[in-house]
Amino acid sequence: TQSLSESSTVVRGAMVQKVASVDTSAVALAHLDVVKDSVDEMAKTLEGADSLVIATGFVPGNPLKMNQAAHEVDNVGTCKLVDAAKKAGVKKVVMVSSILTNGRNWGQEKSPGFVVTNAFGNVLDEKIVAENYLRASGIDWTIIRPGGLKAKPPTGALKISGEDTLNAGEISRDLVADVCVASLTDSKAKNKVLEIIEDDDKPPAVFNGLVM
Repeated sequence: TQSLSESSTVVRGAMVQKVASVDTSAVALAHLDVVKDSVDEMAKTLEGADSLVIATGFVPGNPLKMNQAAHEVDNVGTCKLVDAAKKAGVKKVVMVSSILTNGRNWGQEKSPGFVVTNAFGNVLDEKIVAENYLRASGIDWTIIRPGGLKAKPPTGALKISGEDTLNAGEISRDLVADVCVASLTDSKAKNKVLEIIEDDDKPPAVFNGLVM
């Protein structure tokens, strides 16, 4: 939300419940649940929005229910949200996904990153369905695939790579937010998949747009 506010963007946030660690003071907050809400209900929440950043993801819990939860949130629920965005007239959708989401299709299904991440509810297999659904939606889209997320500030320079190229690495959530905000308006990101990590061989730098 801070990155959006600094870009002079009017921010409307949607979440299932308020979380103490998230500063929502600059956000017009609305309830939205991709599992329980219908497409029409979500479309009403999105009315008047020009763009949408989708950062949905199931929260691992009961091991016996992870597959169902990942399917409901990262696949079906996210696809419903894309439909709602289209119905509400949203012009641009930025989706936060994950590196290796398409790992099966470029020989990475046995890589450590794919095996470990997908062990949680087959989440990568669910996310690729939602990615492909967005790509076929007709809406202007950008898919951001970050590496492992870090809560701390960046320790390395931002590295932006092409689709299906990165199979390891980490990145600060702050940098992910910067890339998402830039992708809302930067034509270089139009209908592109951006895979992002930090390059620890280079010092961190102030974010100054997408260098691709």
